[in-house]
Amino acid sequence: MIGFPNAKINLGLNILGKRSDGFHDIETVLYPIGLSDVLEIIPARNGKTEFVSSGLPIPGTSASNLCLRALVLMKSAFPVASAGRRYPEILPVRIHLHKVIPMGAGLGGGSSDGAFTLKLLNELFELDLSVKQLFDYTRQLGSDTSFFIENKPAFASQKGDHLSPVSISLKGYKLILIIPPVHVSTPEAYSLIKPGQPEESVNAIIHLPVHEWKGLLVNDFEKPVMDKYPVIREVKEKLYDSGAVYASMSGSGSAVYGIFKENISVENLFPGCMEYISSL
Repeated sequence: MIGFPNAKINLGLNILGKRSDGFHDIETVLYPIGLSDVLEIIPARNGKTEFVSSGLPIPGTSASNLCLRALVLMKSAFPVASAGRRYPEILPVRIHLHKVIPMGAGLGGGSSDGAFTLKLLNELFELDLSVKQLFDYTRQLGSDTSFFIENKPAFASQKGDHLSPVSISLKGYKLILIIPPVHVSTPEAYSLIKPGQPEESVNAIIHLPVHEWKGLLVNDFEKPVMDKYPVIREVKEKLYDSGAVYASMSGSGSAVYGIFKENISVENLFPGCMEYISSL
């Protein structure tokens, strides 16, 4: 089984307040984009579960790897059959993740990998899990992991795991995604933020024409993160100077995207940065 865990961008992001459980209440619109990792899951030939990776290096331990956490979650839900009782079980597998989406960029790559692992295991072992059941599992992996189950534009609220459909399409626009060589961890970004109530909800602004978003559709992480890492602000300013209709930092990370009406060339504008260009 092969899947292509894709990235997302945030269209606006408000941090409303800190919760009693240590998380934050937020509101944002999540929008899928084509930049993706490659994930293969096949039955293990030697009867032993194995995880290998290629592409960008993946930091951390196996305990923090969302592909392996998703596998452990499924194994606990579908243990080995015993005493003549038959039900689906998760057999040993070989997982190969080719990492393309950079970490710490605010693109949800790790969350997407976890969600796609659940979906591929569901298909490989014919678990017949519903979307709702997959949602329940993803909420145990991370706040924005649920989004990647259906992979459709959605308004995310509370911890980011409560989703509702959004009738918005950026079809016809061009996306230029620039990722400077800066890693911004989620805890670091939240440590810089002061929560507050916005004048207008993201869910209202998002329905305005795209050319009206500038100055209205904001990401609360931008100012403090850009103050600490000025290169991110420089990228955003260059995207606007190049003709972007709207530009913003995505999530809490370092990636900045520009939405354009026409194809443009950004060659030599962003030295040292990763670039991704596609239609939306």
